[in-house]
Amino acid sequence: MTEPPQRRPQVASSAERTPLPVPPAALGRNEARVVEAWREWLRALATDAEAALAAAIAYRELDAKARDEWLGALDQDLEAVGVPKFAAYAPLLAVESDSDRRARIHRAIGSLESATPSVAAQGLVGVGQRGLRVAVLVTPLYLDFVQVLACGFRPDRGFEWVRHDPIVDRGRAPQNGQRLEGVVLETTSLQLLIDDLAHAVLAHKRAGRELPEALRVFADLFGPGSGSSTPPPPVEP
Repeated sequence: MTEPPQRRPQVASSAERTPLPVPPAALGRNEARVVEAWREWLRALATDAEAALAAAIAYRELDAKARDEWLGALDQDLEAVGVPKFAAYAPLLAVESDSDRRARIHRAIGSLESATPSVAAQGLVGVGQRGLRVAVLVTPLYLDFVQVLACGFRPDRGFEWVRHDPIVDRGRAPQNGQRLEGVVLETTSLQLLIDDLAHAVLAHKRAGRELPEALRVFADLFGPGSGSSTPPPPVEP
């Protein structure tokens, strides 16, 4: 039987098109208009999920030298613009894998505890044709931003498709009663949903199929003892 193609994690196309000011130091220019464009964009990171997601996308594509220049520009400019440090650094941490730069970012951020919303993760589920379950996990990141995992799965067979949106405005995340892939979503017990997804992860692996990349972000949640309702940490590479 031909296996349906997996869907790649999707990001908002508007975020991919968002023009990103280059740190002035990277241009070798400190003209007032260049500096102000950069700082105005930094201000948007605290309120605009698309700007934050665009930052993560752009930073992910940079080489080591350019990443160091970006971090150096943040060190220099954040105090001047009054943006909370976690708002500027968290999108970069989501895609940074170098241990030294990760340590540098952690030192710059300090603690994220005060920035993390005091709201619980949410689980939504619906049943489509031929018993395919459509599930959504919405977990808090910081400020009013959440990450969203959506998937179509069968607990005994694994996943047919998976999508992961790493940074989304909470108000734009899926809600009870909305439709996804033609299926009406309803709020469900987070623990029961995680248990079902954990079974699907095991079935997927036992069938010799590679786990979709998006699910690896939630590996701790679906690992041994995954019945806990504790949400996963902010997205990691």
